[in-house]
Amino acid sequence: MNDYSKLTPQEQEALYNNFLQAPDAFYEKAETDQLKAALKRSYKERFTVMTGLMKMNIMFSRAKIITKNSNSPQA
Repeated sequence: MNDYSKLTPQEQEALYNNFLQAPDAFYEKAETDQLKAALKRSYKERFTVMTGLMKMNIMFSRAKIITKNSNSPQA
């Protein structure tokens, strides 16, 4: 990920204007950058990320949302 805070105000303005003219190009570049970074990861890193996502999926599927009435008297 690029650090855009190090750009000069003129460079930031130019980048902003380019984004306004062609926002899809920025999204496509971000997608390809993410794919390139993902391909550089080892199988172990991919495995640990995937198992973490699977654990979160199980946790969220088992979650129950319980609401309390604000009008009910509290004990």
